[in-house]
Amino acid sequence: QVHLVESGGGLVQTGGSLRLSCTVSGRTFSNGGMAWFRRAPGKERSFVAAIRWRGGNMYHSDTVKGRFTISRDNSKNTLNLDMHALKPEDTAVYYCAARPRYLSDVINEYNYWGQGTQVTVSS
Repeated sequence: QVHLVESGGGLVQTGGSLRLSCTVSGRTFSNGGMAWFRRAPGKERSFVAAIRWRGGNMYHSDTVKGRFTISRDNSKNTLNLDMHALKPEDTAVYYCAARPRYLSDVINEYNYWGQGTQVTVSS
């Protein structure tokens, strides 16, 4: 079983920065993928970024590319999302997700999910 807990959300002004973290406990998957998704008010959950648990493979959605960076700290079993130049449209609940193998930007391909952390960007 994999247990994911997000932290770091909060209220920030437009143009500000936040770091989200996801602590992973239980088993980890050496060939697995980790990702961040978000659900904005009134919208479906959408892909933000993904990274392999081992190796350097990662990618970001076009919406956040150049502003957000996904990273991991294997020694601490932590997934991070550094967010800069935040916009009001980044306001959402951000979720950490994990799957046993490979990267994916498809929600249904992730087996494990955290409870989410709220990010609110004021204009």
